[in-house]
Amino acid sequence: MPGKKIVIIEDDETIRKTFSLLLGKKYRVAVAKDGKEALQKYGAGRIDLIITDLKLPDTTGLELMAKFREAGFRGQAILISAYPDLLNIDQLTRNGIAYYFTKPLDLELFQRSIDQILDPKDGVEKRA
Repeated sequence: MPGKKIVIIEDDETIRKTFSLLLGKKYRVAVAKDGKEALQKYGAGRIDLIITDLKLPDTTGLELMAKFREAGFRGQAILISAYPDLLNIDQLTRNGIAYYFTKPLDLELFQRSIDQILDPKDGVEKRA
């Protein structure tokens, strides 16, 4: 069983399932459909990476990240949005967002970015 844990917060069930299938091969994946469910299920647990949509039914991804930080989360996060013009770099960095992706996603780049965060030595050429 993979060791690193990713929590995906996304209200679109198809996207949640796609991310789970893609990332579940290498990481432990947990999902939530909104901010309330995410905080109730995973707020106090060990999480290595949070992937959240910007617009959720009950909050925004940035507000949710602030709540996770208040609960003790110190890892990195990836924000996904269909609305790229709603954010600025300062908002992203203040909330610990390592990467920001717009929908539709380039899944290969998305996977590489996650690997870079969770397995930084993966893909680095080893020299003898």
